Amino acid sequence: MYKVTPNPPHASNAESTDAKLHAAAQRAIHHYLPPSDDQDPAKHQHPPGNLFSVSPNIDTETLLANAAENLDSANQMAATLAFDLEDPHRAIILGIQQLIDLSALLVARAQEQVAPAANPATA
Repeated sequence: MYKVTPNPPHASNAESTDAKLHAAAQRAIHHYLPPSDDQDPAKHQHPPGNLFSVSPNIDTETLLANAAENLDSANQMAATLAFDLEDPHRAIILGIQQLIDLSALLVARAQEQVAPAANPATA
């Protein structure tokens, strides 16, 4: 009787073939998906309590611009909430809004010092 499927390879031959295939697969992976510097686990050591982090390679001007936008959003939310509340709670929210405004002024001043020509408020 004729056997349609071939006999399995010998154990020693299969191991060498598997090793060759594994090596070829690793070369292909490293060729098409080269490891980047971001995959270094030593660079990503964060304190255990931090849920979010800021990328260390972002320039100061970008950080200040984002902080200014966040403060402006918080200012608008506080203003909207203040008009929906009664007097005792409204005073607290307006106090928080004043702290946000003062922080926005500090950020704007820092932006002027970092990039005076790029800031249209100084022109």
